[in-house]
Amino acid sequence: MSPLTWRKSSFSEPGSDQCMEIATDPVGAPHLRESADPVTVITTTRPALRALLSSVKAGRLDGVQG
Repeated sequence: MSPLTWRKSSFSEPGSDQCMEIATDPVGAPHLRESADPVTVITTTRPALRALLSSVKAGRLDGVQG
């Protein structure tokens, strides 16, 4: 597998390592990681990522703690 090209959120502060990054592989599968822990990568599907982002934007995950 070729190396992934990671992109940070446009909402991230310059130089910050506290943000999410996303990359897509050659077949289009999205990969997510936290800048502070770049070794841990989550691979998902486009529909699942779309559902997650929709829930976050709608506030349905407000108050959820990990």
